[in-house]
Amino acid sequence: MEEHIQVGSLHNVGNYQNTDTTVISEIYRKQVEHKEISRHTTVKERIAMVKALMKAVENNKDMLMTAFHNDFRKSEPEVELTEIYPFIKECKLIINNLADWKSPELTSTPITYFGTSSKVVRDSKGNTLIISPWNYPFNLTFLPLVSSIAAGNTVILKPSEYTPHVTSVMKKIISEVFEESEAAIVEGDAEVAQFLLKLRFDHIHFTGSTRVGQIVMKAAAEYHSSVTLELGGKSPTVVDSSADIGTAAKRIIWGKLLNNGQTCIAPDYLLVEENVTSTLVEKLIERIHQQYGADLDAIKQSEDLCRIINRSHYDRLCFLIDDAIENGSKVVFGNERDPEENYISPTILANVSTTSQIMKEEIFGPILPILEFKSTKEALAVIRGRDKPLSMYIFSKNKKNVEMLMDGTSAGSTCVNHCVIQYSHPDLPFGGVNHSGIGKSHGKWAFEEFTYERAVLKQTIKYSPADILFPPYTKTVRSIIDILQKWF
Repeated sequence: MEEHIQVGSLHNVGNYQNTDTTVISEIYRKQVEHKEISRHTTVKERIAMVKALMKAVENNKDMLMTAFHNDFRKSEPEVELTEIYPFIKECKLIINNLADWKSPELTSTPITYFGTSSKVVRDSKGNTLIISPWNYPFNLTFLPLVSSIAAGNTVILKPSEYTPHVTSVMKKIISEVFEESEAAIVEGDAEVAQFLLKLRFDHIHFTGSTRVGQIVMKAAAEYHSSVTLELGGKSPTVVDSSADIGTAAKRIIWGKLLNNGQTCIAPDYLLVEENVTSTLVEKLIERIHQQYGADLDAIKQSEDLCRIINRSHYDRLCFLIDDAIENGSKVVFGNERDPEENYISPTILANVSTTSQIMKEEIFGPILPILEFKSTKEALAVIRGRDKPLSMYIFSKNKKNVEMLMDGTSAGSTCVNHCVIQYSHPDLPFGGVNHSGIGKSHGKWAFEEFTYERAVLKQTIKYSPADILFPPYTKTVRSIIDILQKWF
C-alpha cells in the first residue's frame, strides 16, 4: 500500500488538526483503566455495541457520502459497495457467530492426565491501537474496530490525515456510540502516529505500506505487543491462452480501476501468454470504454472514476509512466493527465521492462503494465523474482497451469478466474505473507487476532499421576519415566 504515516509535520490538512498529545494521553489513561471492564463484558453486551454502531452508521450515511465525495470524489454506489457493505456484512457475521467464537474449546484428556479437565478460552488482549489508511478510510477503520470491540478490547483509532472529511464523520459516529474509555478517534499526521507508537498497547493493527509496517513492528517490539500488519505489494495477474479473454478483461478492468486503482489487492501488473496479448489488450480497452465512457473526455467526466488522493501521489504515478516509457514501454491506451484534478486516465503499458521503476514498487493507481511470457515457467520466474504479494490472480482453464502457478508461488490470497472478490468472502481470512503482511482479518480470523488463546487445566481430584514423578528421582521414578517415554 501507499505510505500512510507520512514523513512530515503537516498540522493542518483541510479541516484536519492534530489531536493534542495531552488529550491523547488522557484518552489512553481512561482506556487503560477501563480495559478490565471491557474484558468482562458479555457476548450480549458486545453484540449490543455492534448493533448500536450499525445504527449510527446508517443514521450518518448521507454525511459519509458527502465526505467521500469531498475527499476524493468517490461515487455513492462505490462507497456503498466497498466501504459500507463490507462493514454491515462483518457486523452481521459477528452478531450471528460471536457466541460460538467466544465459547471455550474443550480438549481431550490423555490417560496420563487422569483427574484433570482442560480447555482453551479466547481472552481479550486489552488496549488496542488501529492505524488505518486513506484509500478505504471507512472500511479499513471500522472493520478492525468492530472486531476489536467484539473481542472485548478498548480501541484508539488513528485514521489517515488525507481523508479529513470522512474522519470527521467517523469521529461523530464513534462519539455517538462509545465513551472515550471504550473507543475513540485521534486525528493527526506522522507526529501523532509516532506519539501513539511510544505508548504501551496490547495489540496494534496497522494497514499501510511495508516500510511503515516495519516502523510499527519495531515500536511494538519495545513492549512485546502483538501486531496485525496488512501491507501490500505487487499483485500479479496471469492470463494464459486457455482463458476466456473477454471475461478476463472485464474482471481485470473492474478490479484494477475500483477506487481508481488505489486498492491494495488490485491487479498490479499483467503476465500474458504472448499469443493472446493483442486480443486481451483490445478487450481491455473495449471494457474501459464500456465502464467509463466512449472517449477519453467522457472517461474523465465519469462519476464512477474517483480521483487520485493528492498531488504527491499523482506526481509519483506520472513519474512511473514516464520512467517506463524511457525504458522502452509503449502506451497503448490512456496517459491523459490533469494535475489540477489529480487525474490520470486509465493507462495501459505494453513492452514493459522488469527493470523499470513501475515493476519495482506497488503502483496504487490506474496504470496497468503488461509483460509477456512464452511458458508458465517464465511467468513463475517473474513472480518469484519479487516479494510475496498480498494477492495473486490467475485466468486460465488449464488445471495443470493453475496448479503449477499455485504450487510455485506464495501469496496472501489467490483468486482464479476473477479479481478482488476474495476480499469480502465471509469464510476466508484476509492478509498477507511476510513482506505483504502478518496476521489475518475478517470474521473469525479477526476475532482471533484481537484475542489470545488461554490454556486452562483444572485438577479435579485430590491425587494426580504427576505427583509420583517428584524428586527424589529414585529407581522407581526413573522406571516410570522410561515407561512414559516408551508407551505414552
